[in-house]
Amino acid sequence: MNVSRLGGPTLSLFRIVTGLLFMLHGLSSVFGLFGGNPMTGAAIPFGSWPGWWAALIQLVCGALVLAGLFTRPAALLASGSMAYAYFVVHQPEDLLPLHNGGELSALFCWSFLLVAALGSGPWALDALFARRRADAPPASVTDPSPVSA
Repeated sequence: MNVSRLGGPTLSLFRIVTGLLFMLHGLSSVFGLFGGNPMTGAAIPFGSWPGWWAALIQLVCGALVLAGLFTRPAALLASGSMAYAYFVVHQPEDLLPLHNGGELSALFCWSFLLVAALGSGPWALDALFARRRADAPPASVTDPSPVSA
């Protein structure tokens, strides 16, 4: 079996699962679903800084990464938001993620950075649109020179 063939599908599955989990965090915090925000058990009040905005990033970027649409920019924004969460919320409590509760933020940060660097994989809307653009016939160009009679 040629193991190198598994790279693309494995990347796609990694992206899908990571995006789904991130999106679920956003749904719980924005809408109070699945037991609500882990800290309060309810939805975060609309527009509150930074919690509601972070949850909105989780919801939107998680959905985009899950679908493989605008994957690199969405993953980069998600990675940055998790770096912010780690260094502002968790790291001041203690140096090690095991002691400061920041394991999930660190894992999401590095996971999304990996997706931003490697792309969406073959099972993504980005890849589908790229294949369609590559298969599209070239646009016809009309000759702009004047016709002499």
